Order: sequence, then C-alpha cells, then structure tokens
Amino acid sequence: MNYCDLAPSYVRSIAPYQPGKPISELERELGITGIVKLASNENPLGASAASVAAMHEAIKTIALYPDGNGFELKDALVKRYGVTHASVTLGNGSNDLLELSARAFLAPGDKVVYSAHAFAVYALATQAVGASGISVPAAQGYGHDLPAMLAAAKDNKAKMVFIANPNNPTGTFLSADALRKFMRGLPAEILVVLDEAYNEYLPEDKRYDSVSWLKEYPNLIISRTFSKAYGLAGLRVGYALAHEQVTDMLNRVRQPFNVNSVAQAAAVAAFRDVSFVKKTFELNQRGMVQITEGLTRLGLEYIPSFGNFVAFRIGGATAMYRRLLELGVIVRPIANYDMPDWLRVSIGLESENAKFLAALEKAMGQQVHGEKK
Repeated sequence: MNYCDLAPSYVRSIAPYQPGKPISELERELGITGIVKLASNENPLGASAASVAAMHEAIKTIALYPDGNGFELKDALVKRYGVTHASVTLGNGSNDLLELSARAFLAPGDKVVYSAHAFAVYALATQAVGASGISVPAAQGYGHDLPAMLAAAKDNKAKMVFIANPNNPTGTFLSADALRKFMRGLPAEILVVLDEAYNEYLPEDKRYDSVSWLKEYPNLIISRTFSKAYGLAGLRVGYALAHEQVTDMLNRVRQPFNVNSVAQAAAVAAFRDVSFVKKTFELNQRGMVQITEGLTRLGLEYIPSFGNFVAFRIGGATAMYRRLLELGVIVRPIANYDMPDWLRVSIGLESENAKFLAALEKAMGQQVHGEKK
C-alpha cells in the first residue's frame, strides 16, 4: 500500500519548501571550514545581548509550559502599536502566521492571489488547504503589479491576497500610497495578508504606519517577524496584527503553545532593544552599498533591494552556486521563483561580504577560463 495515496491530492502535489543550505551540511559534504553563510537573510550580528540574557533567565523555568497567551510579548506590542491584546496573534515565526491565515479562512476551491517571484510560502500555504493560487505576473523590475493583482482578485472572486513588502527574494518595495490605493479598491470581503518581515530594514523616507490602517481596513492582516532584524531566526517567533474578529479565527487554529517560553522572553527583550535594531539597520545599509558596488564592478545586474539581501543575475547560476559552495560561500539559488539566472545573497558582516565578492570574482574567472578551453 502506498500511504501517500491517503493524503489529499493537493497535499501530494506540494513541492516542499527548500531552506538555505546549513553550514554544517556543507562542512560534511566538502570537508571545508571557514564557511560564510549568506543564504537565509539572517542577522550577521546574531541576537542582542539583552535577548541572550533573557533566554538564559527563561531557561530556569523550561520545565513549565509557556504562557499560551503570550501576555508579556503581546503587551509590549500593544504598548508600541496602540492596538488591543485581542488584535495580536503570536506565531512560530511569521511563516506560521501565513499558514494560520490560510487555515483559518480558506477552504478547498477558494481563490488566492499573489505575485510572481513572491515568497514561496504563499503558494504552499494556499495549496496545503486545497485552495487555488493565482500568480499574477510581476511588474517591470520584478515587483508586485498591484493594479493587476487587484483586477485578478476581483475578477476571480478571490478570498485572500498575499502581499510582501519588501518582497523576498527580489527586495522590491511598494509605497504606502500604492498600498492604500490597492486597499481602497478591494472589496471588504477579500482578506489581505501584508507580509512585512523586512520592515525594519526600510530607510526612514520609505517607512509608513500600516498598523494605523487596521482601523480603516478590517480585512487587513499584518505579519512581522523577529527572525530578521532582531536576530532570533533560530527561536521562531513572529506576530500578526489584525481586526479582533480576524484574530479570533487565527487563534482558533493556532496551536496552544506555538511560541515557546525562551522565544517569548527573547522577543520581549529584543523588541525593547531599540539601539540593537538601529545598529542592525546601519550595518545593513553599509553592507548593501558594499555588495552592490562590488556587483557593479563585476558587471553584474542586480535588483535594487529594500531588504537585507540582494538578487543578482549571472550566467550559469546553478553552476556558479556550486562554485561558490566550493569556495566556502553559501548563497541562495532562486530558480524555484522562476528566476533561473539569478542568485540571492544576504548582507553579512563587512568581512563576510568581502569574502563573497572575492569568491564570486574568482568563480567568474574560473567560468570564463572553463569556457575558453
């Protein structure tokens, strides 16, 4: 008997999400050390000292179940954003919140709209509940085409729209005006999940107060994470802000202890450590210049990014990815985003960025040399 046949057809056809290659895996494969991982958009500074101290303190009560309501973390979010506790949902990373949104509101046959080249989990979360995804071709420059997405949502009587801002893996950005225009044109019965995982990396002149929109648009769900700028990717903690009725549904499908006690404590400390986030932002700004200037020097096209990563086009991307691995640098191939000639590199420390650029130049030289043989 093939037990796979017991699963619904829409589950059997899912292609599982492929995370970035871990350092330990590359060490086992090639037997090399001194590896730089710039594949998963992690914070090269790690977690803040305040978060680490909070983790150590939380471990003392690790034998107890965590606060299933996450009161202290919710309270910190409430005080920062001026929302109610009943408007906050905690998640095991923002991925969890994207999936909770799908599980709470979608049924087999429902339609969901998202952009081409957008975060892969939108399609996966949609497919996992038997809903049908509608991928709208991207605008010029690989960003979301909001007018086309609006038309697709209305024409197909969609139930949900996923929007990433900034978008992963392209790093493209949508202005507040463009988002507000989209929300105004959308029927109130269509939910919008606005994924702001990279919100903290936006420069001052690009920042906008999406939380204040919740009063005007009760069909809006805002998801954010502590995995990126706060440096807590390994703990898996995120949050969603939404209308209380929407939050009620999210919590009905949420696992009761989906955010562990260590993660909750670390997130509270991280959220309050404004200086660490500022340091992270400034490091990323410098690193972005370092990486993009290096790509320009090497004659490579890249997509201007508002995240902590940049996508660049290079011939023979798959082979180049392997060459970089052999040189001890892990980046991310993004062929699964319909971008087969592109790689994505995360912004690291200055020394890590330099190692990547040196390895890339060397690999490009090897490629040219190989082609001449």
